[in-house]
Amino acid sequence: MKKLILLLTFFTLTACQGQKKEQKNPKPKVVKTEAEWKAELTPEQYEVLRKKGTERAFTGAYWDHFEKGQYVCAACENPLFKSQTKFESDCGWPSFDQAIKGSVIYENDYSFGMSRVEVMCANCGSHLGHVFDDGPKETTGKRFCTNSISVKFIPEK
Repeated sequence: MKKLILLLTFFTLTACQGQKKEQKNPKPKVVKTEAEWKAELTPEQYEVLRKKGTERAFTGAYWDHFEKGQYVCAACENPLFKSQTKFESDCGWPSFDQAIKGSVIYENDYSFGMSRVEVMCANCGSHLGHVFDDGPKETTGKRFCTNSISVKFIPEK
């Protein structure tokens, strides 16, 4: 029995060595002190964007907004989502099936006893929301559940 346990342990350890390690997220390009962020953002924006808060469902400006244009980070104006990727999810927050390539970074989030993937602006590191695998199957299958207060809409000209 000891030999079997040792053998299984050996195979488990050696099997993991060949796996590719996850790359760390790059450091945000826009770096400010907390005092600078507090001075630039409203208290509500600061709570969500910098403290990883969440606005109440069905209260944000964009949960049922479907004009043509793009959504940019409310903190640094980095383009994040195109309006064509927005869909009606009935979750109470703006939902997109994909982000603009390179515009966001991801981090595992184990807060509140859950396992989720946090989505942040790649330019300034601000919290945008979370991404889930329950989006439209005919596109990406992803649902970027985004706080309205984390984004600003720029209409198409």
